[in-house]
Formats: sequence, structure tokens, C-alpha cells
Amino acid sequence: MVYRLLADATAVVHFAFVAYVVMGGFLAWRWPRTIWLHLLAFGWGFGTVLFSVDCPLRSLENWARHRAGEAGLPPSGFIDHYITGVLYPRSALTEVRVLVVICVVVSWVGLYLLSRRRAVTSGS
Repeated sequence: MVYRLLADATAVVHFAFVAYVVMGGFLAWRWPRTIWLHLLAFGWGFGTVLFSVDCPLRSLENWARHRAGEAGLPPSGFIDHYITGVLYPRSALTEVRVLVVICVVVSWVGLYLLSRRRAVTSGS
């Protein structure tokens, strides 16, 4: 029971991390100092997809699921298991990846423009 709860909690944290990678730049519009955390999160998330790096959250979830007597995640990983084919069709994977990058870039450009406007406003 405890291992199952740990596995489920890990999956929830993983979902939150993926959401933060996609949308965290917009949080920086309100709290500009968080952009550094978002840059780190985006770098890690993007790197795991590009270079097939094992994510420690995936490893923790697999470990807990195996201890609970359940099957772990497939080798293709968390996103492939929980998101691709569930939230969007597998055939749209490339388009979704492009939309994620566009979303992140828009959030960063928006933060830059807001920062410039704040600097001008506070300088007047």
C-alpha cells in the first residue's frame, strides 16, 4: 500500500514537473525571479527528451511500482505512457513538441518585454 501511494505521488509530481516545463515561463511574468528555476527545469526536461536521459522520477516510480507488485513504466518513459496517446494522438507528437517549444519561447519573450516595460516605468 505504501509503495503504491509513493508511486502515485511520484506520478503526480512528474505531471506537475511536465506542466511547469511547459507553462513555468508564464509564472515568471508574475514572479520574475522564478525564471531561473524554469530555465533549469526546461533544460532538464528538454535534455531528457533529446538525449534519452533517464529521469530520476521515472526510476523512483518504477521502483515503487515494482515493490507494490505492479508493472513499471515502459522503457519509452513517463510522457509516452501517461500523456502521448492519452491527451493527444501519437500521430501528433511532432506538432505537440513544436507547440511546447512555441509556448516556452512566447513565455520567455513575454517576460523579456514585461521586464523592459517595468524598467521603463520604474525609471520614469
